[in-house]
Amino acid sequence: MKVADLFRRKYLSPEQKKERNRERFLGIISGTLLAASFPPVPFPFTLLMWVALVPYLYVLDKKEKLVDINKFTYLTFFIFNLFTIYWVGGWGAETDPFLMIAGAVLVFFNPILFLIPSTLFYVSTRLLKSKWISFLLFPFYWVTYEYLYMITDASFPWLTLGNGLSYFTSYIQIAEFIGALGLTVIIVFINVMLFFVVREKIISKKIHIPALTSTLVLLIVPMIYGVIRISSYDIPDKKVKVGLIQPNLNPWKKWETGNIAKLTQLYLDMSKTAVSKGAELVIWPETALPVYLLDGTHPDAVQMIMNFTKENKAFLLSGMPDFNIFFDLQRAPSDAKHRKGADYSYTTYNGIMLFQPQTTNIQKYGKMKLVPFGERVPFVDVLPFLGDLIKWEVGISGWNKGRDTTVFKFSHNGIDSVKMNGLVCFESVYPVFVAKFIQRGAQFISVVTNDSWYGNSSGPYQHKEIAVLRAVENRRTVVRSANGGISTIIDPLGRTIMDTKMYTRDVLVGDVVLENDITFFTDFPALIPVVSCLISLWVFSMFLLIKLKKLLKL
Repeated sequence: MKVADLFRRKYLSPEQKKERNRERFLGIISGTLLAASFPPVPFPFTLLMWVALVPYLYVLDKKEKLVDINKFTYLTFFIFNLFTIYWVGGWGAETDPFLMIAGAVLVFFNPILFLIPSTLFYVSTRLLKSKWISFLLFPFYWVTYEYLYMITDASFPWLTLGNGLSYFTSYIQIAEFIGALGLTVIIVFINVMLFFVVREKIISKKIHIPALTSTLVLLIVPMIYGVIRISSYDIPDKKVKVGLIQPNLNPWKKWETGNIAKLTQLYLDMSKTAVSKGAELVIWPETALPVYLLDGTHPDAVQMIMNFTKENKAFLLSGMPDFNIFFDLQRAPSDAKHRKGADYSYTTYNGIMLFQPQTTNIQKYGKMKLVPFGERVPFVDVLPFLGDLIKWEVGISGWNKGRDTTVFKFSHNGIDSVKMNGLVCFESVYPVFVAKFIQRGAQFISVVTNDSWYGNSSGPYQHKEIAVLRAVENRRTVVRSANGGISTIIDPLGRTIMDTKMYTRDVLVGDVVLENDITFFTDFPALIPVVSCLISLWVFSMFLLIKLKKLLKL
């Protein structure tokens, strides 16, 4: 097909137009059903995920040309993206214009990634000469897209289908073996089986028994396992009481120059409330103080925090911007920035710091998974000029990437050593990445976040529910401290123990169990995505090889 054919207007008969509109309607139905099955839409609607793709697959089965397949695919998943991640732009009166532009671009760009599984489907039908086999492989093509999107510099894997099952607590317990991406395989496979049932009923008026049986097995077996797992789970005896601080500060005005001592005192007063309720570890949200606290220009604030931990014998974990200076340029990291007119380089991180009562040493972590454009311009290492072109007004678009999956350690009751990781906001979306911290000994997962950028929209609720999957996959409690909500404690079974309301100033204190056992998923978090990618790579490579052979014969 010539490129010009893509843009040439086709004249359709009335019957062809009617069929085209019918197909578009089915695509819109699929996209809408998928969106309706995602949080924060309540649980009963989660069940729509099992059937949401059936209209899409019905039309996909009828398409023969790649351009037609991908045009229809884009429409379907544009609807899904529009209704599910509409909130990314912020769309508030104080919202940075660049954030709104980036949000709008994302809604139009994200559906392009869904062309990966549809293209692989087309390729396999040509290679294997069988749509039936191609449909059976389609779940693996889908996971290939989800995983590849997670490992690129411009990743935003928010719409991983497995994330949409967070409300179905009994069903998602199998995530301790297969993870969220494994749940995606099951979701898509059930949709494929139900499509087979529908197609058979339409064509022959008969019931496709193997497909229907497979569907029932995939629905019932995980639920039975989940019920048994929940009822038999032994809660570990070792616990630590954690206090979560939700200050509910305006995320835009916080970055304006202000009284850091006053802001620090606000956090400390709320922290004292948490300590009075028994909290041994207090957690502040992402970028709690909008300054580089340890750059030497805020000694009073540092001393106030140190005095708090010492006087209350409490540990303090806080999201905090971090600044590191390197006078020895040979020792500076490769991505360090050089200060013009000066003889030093520096790095800045959207970080986390752990303050301890018995020492002035501060444990630190630098965020490793940065929000594309919001925190770091994708591919800026290759194309440095992009960093100068694209900047937020709040000045946080140029963080360096953290370099180590740090596990924080602190003494509990003077005897036990407690280990935890710290995730900064967006990082909780990445299942394979989070598992690395558990492999290094983290006994529970902490998340510091600031979802207030996006208002009281679907975003904060979706972000909170995504953490449910991380809890179940690794059998770890997840604690989230959010600036304006939702702060929460989620147990290792994915059940929300307690949480706060959006846009409230609150202090949440609760017990966190310390778990040491490692799940199968934690040991092999990339097993299913890697297998999926290998299948996809084989199909695509063989297709290209055949095409190349034909070309050489010419």
